[in-house]
Amino acid sequence: MRYQVFYGLSDHVVSSLHPLEMNMQGLKELLDRLGPEDYIGLLDEEARVLQILQGEAPGQFWVELPLDAAKASYGKFMNRDELETFLHNLPKAFEVDQIPGLRYKPW
Repeated sequence: MRYQVFYGLSDHVVSSLHPLEMNMQGLKELLDRLGPEDYIGLLDEEARVLQILQGEAPGQFWVELPLDAAKASYGKFMNRDELETFLHNLPKAFEVDQIPGLRYKPW
């Protein structure tokens, strides 16, 4: 599977306006480098965003669908294994009803 990816890491940024095409191995390498202030974003075919942030505990990630207009997101915590399985089976459309277990979180 190929992913359209943008990110902001402490040492490098790729804009969502010019995402990179990446395979799963590339995503795993980005996840290894993800720090507390960093993010990884994936774009679906309609340019909707799925964002990955470092979670509150070691080995945990916050995966969210940001809703800029509502200043909120729908998201959930995942451990590394759950996240990799999720990414392997990523829905084509990033919709709230396509990802089980999401909860609403205002900013």
